[in-house]
Amino acid sequence: MQKEISLETVACPDCDLLQQIPPLPPKGKARCPRCGLVLATEPTDSLDRTLALTVTAAIVFIVANAAPLMQISAVGNRASTTIINGAYQMWMQGQQITAAIVAFCAVLAPAAYILFMLTVLLAVRRQPTPPWVGELLRWADHMQPWSMNEVMMLGILVALIKIAELATVDPGIGMFAVGGLVVLFAAIAVTFDPRKIWERIGWDDSSVSEGASVSRTEGGQ
Repeated sequence: MQKEISLETVACPDCDLLQQIPPLPPKGKARCPRCGLVLATEPTDSLDRTLALTVTAAIVFIVANAAPLMQISAVGNRASTTIINGAYQMWMQGQQITAAIVAFCAVLAPAAYILFMLTVLLAVRRQPTPPWVGELLRWADHMQPWSMNEVMMLGILVALIKIAELATVDPGIGMFAVGGLVVLFAAIAVTFDPRKIWERIGWDDSSVSEGASVSRTEGGQ
């Protein structure tokens, strides 16, 4: 008996046409027949590339928060600061709301996103895939929009332009690390295919369901 091939049914985000996506070959693409939008792709080694980028992002994130963002020289005095120290100084100056927003969007949300992604990408390599991987993937998706390192980078550049007229500003390693983190987050978003994760979770659920059905059948005989 020929095994039936399961097709994924999706709705086109642009024209809402319901259609089924067949299994794709490596580097293949599925386009909407009505509007031509790319609905799915089949990149090679998608999860491995995403894992490598996420590990690199974790290392760069530690550097970005541990190293000074910049050094300011004025009237013979030099001062430097980090992201966490900047949020702390805002808090001590009575700007608690701004400090909390900076700490969450520049430190907590990116850290949570990287941690969730690393856990998902490492756990999905196990067979069977742990059932909590899907929930962590949802949390990573929630944290990603709050990781606003590019907004912080833009704010730093604006501040540098204004401070440059009054003092000498030297960019620190932390600033270059923040810039690298922005690029890495964009690369993760481009290379990561969440369908690969959900497919593996679906396969494991199928195998568990089939095993349970066999057990019930044997028990009934």
